[in-house]
Amino acid sequence: MAVLLELSMWPMDKGDSVSAYVARCLEVIDASGLDYRLGPMGTCIEGDYDEVMDVVKQCFEHLAVDCERVTAGIKLDYRKDRAGRLRTKIDSVEQRVGRKLKT
Repeated sequence: MAVLLELSMWPMDKGDSVSAYVARCLEVIDASGLDYRLGPMGTCIEGDYDEVMDVVKQCFEHLAVDCERVTAGIKLDYRKDRAGRLRTKIDSVEQRVGRKLKT
């Protein structure tokens, strides 16, 4: 079962700049071998439901080691008849507006 999942995860107890902790999550995501796209407010991951959810769990576990409070925002999109949607969802919108958009 392939899904798209958008994940934002960060510690709340480490001050204003948490990019070092976000980078730790990105290391986990990148090492998973799943297709993903980093964005300014979250990362979209595409893959099998169980594999994607395991990556979310690993990200949490990496932060929980030295963070007292971790927050996560997750959006999940399952579509039975489609794969490769990290790119095709954008292509579809660009086709409708008739031009390339900033991605």
